[in-house]
Amino acid sequence: MVRMVITLALWLLAAGNAAAQQSGKLSAQKHAKSSIRDSVTLTGVTVTGKSRTQRLREGALSVNAIDIRSMISSISSISGLVDHTAGVKIREEGGMGSDFDLSINGMSGQSVRYFLDGVPLDTKGSGVTLANLPVSLIDHVEIYKGVVPTWLSSDALGGAVNVVTNRKTSNYLDASYGFGSFHTHKADLNAQYVLMNGLTIRPTLGVNFSKNDYMMRGVEVWDEEKREYVGADRRRFHDDYLSLIGQLEVGFTDKWWADEFFGSASYNKVDKEIQTGQIQTKVVGEAERRSEARSISVNYLKNRFLTDNLSASLSLSQTWDHSQAVDTAYRKYNWDGDYIKSSRNEITGRARTLRHIKRPLTIGRANLKYRFSDEHLLDLSYALNRTGNNRWDDVDKTFEAANDVLAKHIVGLTYNQSLLDGRLSNTLFLKDYVNHLVINQTDIPTVTGSREVQGSSTSNDLGGGVGIRYQMIEPLAVKASYEHSVRLPLARELLGNGTTIYANTTLEPEKSDNLNLGLFGTLKNNDHTLSYEVNGFLRYVDNFIQSQVSEKEGMMQYVNVPAVHIKGIEGELRYDWQQRLQVVGNVTWQDARDRQEFKSDGKPSVTYNNHVPNRPWFYASAEARYQFRRLFQQTDRLQLGIDYQWVHWFFLSWEGYGALETKARIPEKNIVGANITYSWQGGRYNVSLDCQNLFDATVYDNYKLQKPGRALFAKFRILIQ
Repeated sequence: MVRMVITLALWLLAAGNAAAQQSGKLSAQKHAKSSIRDSVTLTGVTVTGKSRTQRLREGALSVNAIDIRSMISSISSISGLVDHTAGVKIREEGGMGSDFDLSINGMSGQSVRYFLDGVPLDTKGSGVTLANLPVSLIDHVEIYKGVVPTWLSSDALGGAVNVVTNRKTSNYLDASYGFGSFHTHKADLNAQYVLMNGLTIRPTLGVNFSKNDYMMRGVEVWDEEKREYVGADRRRFHDDYLSLIGQLEVGFTDKWWADEFFGSASYNKVDKEIQTGQIQTKVVGEAERRSEARSISVNYLKNRFLTDNLSASLSLSQTWDHSQAVDTAYRKYNWDGDYIKSSRNEITGRARTLRHIKRPLTIGRANLKYRFSDEHLLDLSYALNRTGNNRWDDVDKTFEAANDVLAKHIVGLTYNQSLLDGRLSNTLFLKDYVNHLVINQTDIPTVTGSREVQGSSTSNDLGGGVGIRYQMIEPLAVKASYEHSVRLPLARELLGNGTTIYANTTLEPEKSDNLNLGLFGTLKNNDHTLSYEVNGFLRYVDNFIQSQVSEKEGMMQYVNVPAVHIKGIEGELRYDWQQRLQVVGNVTWQDARDRQEFKSDGKPSVTYNNHVPNRPWFYASAEARYQFRRLFQQTDRLQLGIDYQWVHWFFLSWEGYGALETKARIPEKNIVGANITYSWQGGRYNVSLDCQNLFDATVYDNYKLQKPGRALFAKFRILIQ
């Protein structure tokens, strides 16, 4: 299939070249005939350009692009914003700081990779996520679906999220502070100072804190009079979260030897109390997780590197990440906050643990682009990603220390082509994945399979793909993209998290053939603009990695499903009136099924053609914003917003196991939010009020793990530039 697609792509590229040559001749003739007439009749010109996010959405690949700049004053994190885009779903285990899982077109977990300005987000530390990145740092977010460009140099299987930061040329100070329900506080600071000699200093700081003491509804508590467990409402009492992110960038811009050259140092610290296991009937009152990460990096960018047509982007970083999982209490808690003494720890039901995991991370990246002309571009990229996994325990003397290593080299080559005055775009790419794995751990071999994979191993896989976009008329364009991709399980899936997730060292790499086909366009009529996009997608995955929850233990483990097919369709509408009223709505349907008909012993598989469990398959969202201008001042602005999200219910486990009517399921989700933002003095001062879960619905993303009820959040922001 790969060979057929590549052959078709080469034919299209050749045909495109011929068409471009003929088009160029006709265009020159028309220009010569009309130039005199234009010089006489042209009295005024209105130039309209497309934003970077719009150009990304209209490219050959399937991409969601979200402009954050206009919403910085009204949002507290970008994770909620990403959750409202077509084909994307975020599931959180609880409130602020809880683990979350992002899926793109049915692919989730480590199948999706996260980047900050094209560099893996992991370089900032394992505690840095979309939920706690300082919002003021961000310009826009790019979400690649199924087909990931080579310049990201990643083995992402299902897609990638690239957060692009502000790169202003002037001096500025952007600071904000917010507070809200459940004792939540957030503070961000982002600034830039440019000296006369071009030396640039960029400090960034982000602090997040919450007690997450929201009400849990209908949890089981012991009724002494009735001598039985009854449902009652109780507040969470052991779920504090604190994160601190600091970064300092120092470097030069616009020099003869570099367009950008920056060295940076960052620090990240996270303290997170654990309230439950993977289900809320397992109450925890003492265990917690801590992490601390330091990193240094250097980045170099030059557009005219050695020759006028060559550009280079180089980066190197080293991260020292140290996390601890503390589970030393022999206690068994209930939702009243009371406990009884126990002979086992809280999370795993085994001996006391004070687990340390050091994961040093080295990332080196190089990207070279050579532009033959305005129509032809060649892109070569290379990435090294090496992660250590040094584990030991201060309390559990039976635990065997180990130092595992996960390393990979990824080489990518892309040819981009733009023809017919930009109406036809083609991209053709190849990727080479070299993965190296060293496993030394041997604990709980019956559960983790650690004795089966001792020692080192190296594998090599090839991938590649193609993307094509053709705009027939302004309101109608088509695009298609395909990629054969490979992904090695990462530390969280392969080695667990030391507390609520077991390791599974026998996990096999995922491989997938991903196909996207879409229609899109924009219709304009005076003050009205309507944009639409419809995408169909197919994912044929081997060794699909799926999370599996044990209700009895309250633990989770990642396992391979030999063959999974995912098909689906998504659509999005965007309406704008005079840049005052914006309305966006989208809907996604996806069907993921187990396609292994027979088990390894030759017997029929009970789960054959079952829906893959524990993941949403039908969901939608909508939002509207209206902006009032010049209410009290010439430059003030009042913005009102409302949003809605719906998710269909889904099963926790395979349909083939047990009776459908008694199977555990994650209930339907209906949630409404609203916000109001007022800005004055040209956006220098901003104040906003945001209400999430306006109608105080009981909401679940994961099985038996309640999310917060109604929450209010106020935010104050000042921007000086």
